[in-house]
Order: sequence, then structure tokens, then C-alpha cells
Amino acid sequence: MNRTTDFGFEQVPEEEKAERVGGVFASVAQRYDLMNDLMSAGLHRWWKRFTVEQSLVRPGERVLDVAGGTGDMARLFAQRVGPTGTVVLTDINAAMLAVGRDRLLDKGLVVPSVRCDAEHLPFASGTFDCVTVAFGLRNMTHKEAALCEMQRVLRSGGRALVLEFSRVWKPLEPLYDAYSFQVLPRLGRAIVNDAASYRYLAESIRVHPDQDTLKGLMEQAGLERVEYFNLAAGVVALHRGYKLSV
Repeated sequence: MNRTTDFGFEQVPEEEKAERVGGVFASVAQRYDLMNDLMSAGLHRWWKRFTVEQSLVRPGERVLDVAGGTGDMARLFAQRVGPTGTVVLTDINAAMLAVGRDRLLDKGLVVPSVRCDAEHLPFASGTFDCVTVAFGLRNMTHKEAALCEMQRVLRSGGRALVLEFSRVWKPLEPLYDAYSFQVLPRLGRAIVNDAASYRYLAESIRVHPDQDTLKGLMEQAGLERVEYFNLAAGVVALHRGYKLSV
């Protein structure tokens, strides 16, 4: 029997989701950061800086940025680990990865860039001090598998951080829904000539696990002391967990 998964509100065969998500990001790659600035009024930059602060990363450490897209997180981490540390940028989407690599080079940062599936990371176990994914987990077909891979490649004492859209404070839901389903698709049509991709964005947020469910998934993946921070009244949440045993 063919297994299905969510693609926004639509159910699609599991083997089709990665290709369809790939089409979304190939369409928006060149103006992805501009759209993020417009959609969040620039808040996404603060959310990412907060994530880097909460990572507890120190100079000389090794960081893996999963589904790192256009390189925002990789740049911040590269500045933090300094010349003695290492940051590896990964993404499954070639268009997004190319944009991220080029922007990092433009800023004088040579960051290894690897195209790979987050559910099958091509790195040895215990390689990294920190693994992070920002606004990428909800697009993955098997979130549990990706979280297990993040835990696997962490060294003992390492941290995993997931920055993702989540469940907004209940009284704000009507306003948030109106913005998500009315404004975002129109903004997408105006800026990147693609309303459908931003309709998918709004839908994918609604079917993504809420704060407590995601905490449970991270614990099931073997991460410990998992906690989360609600940002912007729960529009976004940052989850942090530790690998405390080998």
C-alpha cells in the first residue's frame, strides 16, 4: 500500500513530497530572503540571532546547518566559531544551496556546502558540537528520521536546535489566519510571481507539530533536556535539546 504524507493541506504519496517541496524552493530561491524580510517585518533575523545565542556555540567548535538555504544561519555561526571552528552548510535543494554558497563567498566566508537529504546525513556519528535547522523541518517527509540523524551526528554534550513556525497564542489565531491565507499568497504573487508557494507555506505551518508535540519527537529521537522558547507569541518556537550520552 502506498503511504501518503502532507504537502500543506493536501495528502500526496511520500515519494512525491520531496520533489514538490523542491519545486517550491527552486521557484522562490532568488528572492527568498526578501520575502522573509517582508513576511516577518525583519523579525526572522532576530529569531536566527536568538537561535545562535541559545546554541551555546564557542570559538573552535563544529556546527552543521541542516536545510540552511541561503546561508543566514551559517554566516552567523561562522562569525561565532571563528577561524579555528567549522561550519557546514547543507540543503537538499540545489538552487537554495547555490544562493547560500554565493552569498557567503560574497561576505568573504568559505563555508563547505553539501547537497544532501536531512534524513540521511552523509557525516560520521559524533562529528558536530551543534546541529541546527531553521524553518526547514516542516518541509521534510519523515521528521522523526531527520531528528534522529541530527542526534546521531552530534558528539556527546552537543546541542540540537530547531527553529520553526509553531502554534500562535489562541486569541491571535483569527488575525494570524487572515494574514497567512490572504496576505501571504498575494505578497508571493507580487514579489516572486508565485502565490501557490506561499499558500503552501501557510498550510505547512498548520500541519506541523505544535510545541509540545515537537518536544516529544525530539525526545523520542534520543535528545535530552529538551526545552522550547516561544517567540512572537508562538508564531515561531525555538526548541533545544542535548545529546548527553553516546
